[in-house]
Amino acid sequence: MTNTEQATTAQTGTEPSVEEALYGSLDGLREWVAAPVALPGERVYERAMPWNLAVPVHPAAVVLASSATDVAAVMRFAAARGFRVAVQATGHGAVGIGADTILVLTSGLSGCVVDVVERTARVGAGVIWQQVIDAAVPQGLAPPCGSAPGVGVVGYLTGGGIGPLVRTVGLSSDHVRAFELVTGAGEVLWVTPHEHADLFWGVRGAKAMLGIVTSIEFELLPITEFYGGALYFDAADTAAVLHGWRQWCGDLPETVNTSIALQQLPPLPGIPEPLAGKYTVALRYTALGDPAEAERLLQPMRELATPVMDTVGVLPFAAIGMVHADPVDPMPTNEDQALLHELTAGAVDAILTAAGPTSGSPQTIVELRLLGGAFAREPDHRSAFCHRDAAYSLSVIGVLAPPVADSVPAHAAALVADVAQWSTGGQMPNFAPSSDPDRAARCYGPDTLHWLAALAKLYDPAGILA
Repeated sequence: MTNTEQATTAQTGTEPSVEEALYGSLDGLREWVAAPVALPGERVYERAMPWNLAVPVHPAAVVLASSATDVAAVMRFAAARGFRVAVQATGHGAVGIGADTILVLTSGLSGCVVDVVERTARVGAGVIWQQVIDAAVPQGLAPPCGSAPGVGVVGYLTGGGIGPLVRTVGLSSDHVRAFELVTGAGEVLWVTPHEHADLFWGVRGAKAMLGIVTSIEFELLPITEFYGGALYFDAADTAAVLHGWRQWCGDLPETVNTSIALQQLPPLPGIPEPLAGKYTVALRYTALGDPAEAERLLQPMRELATPVMDTVGVLPFAAIGMVHADPVDPMPTNEDQALLHELTAGAVDAILTAAGPTSGSPQTIVELRLLGGAFAREPDHRSAFCHRDAAYSLSVIGVLAPPVADSVPAHAAALVADVAQWSTGGQMPNFAPSSDPDRAARCYGPDTLHWLAALAKLYDPAGILA
């Protein structure tokens, strides 16, 4: 029995609770790990709060790692004391964490080095995409980032990465060259297509299932500008625009990327007046190549209805985040997702019935994203990422705030069920994170899941990774 357990029994005459017993077994963690450690009730512990405020994250302890050595030490401590280990950078894809888990925060791993000659970047696990954009763009280069520059690089890339140029440049994780990984056994490995090739396959798509990535090296793209932005339409034009978008998508070349979102943005500072507190439709658009051709390809959508706001034009790559204009501040959200093998008129009608302007939908955003193009092609080095055959993704995002908080999750699940006949049954690792034990089977095919389980047994034999 630990000192804490003995003190609890002496004071109360009862055996300690599970939480007290787990907490007691943390004795010596500060001596074991060189990095700062915070326990519940201590000020730094609050940094465990994820970006998604709806996710319950209450670990036994928080470790502010600044090196792979710190992470390896946590792994060995956890194995010796019966804990699990989870990792978090920004917490955008957070899942619930309880008192049986030590949380490693990687924000201290903040290195970001751009190699202009090799056209690569090597970044630490605490780096967000905006830092890479700031370092690469002045060199005439662009990272394979997502739509939100405030998201962490490593979490995004280990989940695959569906960026705003995905049809043109492919899955973001296909551009990864190497990474430093701490396994559940506490080993620090440098992983490439030629060293630990099994892990190079698995980690690109498996998130933190096989280890904690502490740094990552990836290719930068010779992109300086793009033609794009967003067209915003009034609620009255929703049906015409959504059905028109479906028909228009069928003939687009892979130089063009697009998504469309039915959105109900709150009247908050920073949200433009034509959109704040109103139901609108946002057509997102990016294209590489000749701007005149990109403008011509977009023209049919401009002719469907008169936009209430038009931000489309030739933009520097540094403005890539404005295309989707994803929220920056932490908030409590619920996410659900489906992958579609086709988008028929019936599927569009089902979405309009559930989330159109007269539906009473509580969702903040219901987005359809066109896939295909370079996304659908296998890269030179295959990965654990599945579902490249999906034609569209459907994302449902609702803010869990009064008065709609209680209705958001059930409505989202019902909307996903409404499109089941057009769905592949799959999901992507970076969308709709949850602790649902069946989620892995939706993210990965049976063969991929089998091999990931085998790799997890090999590199995390004690089952340390949460």
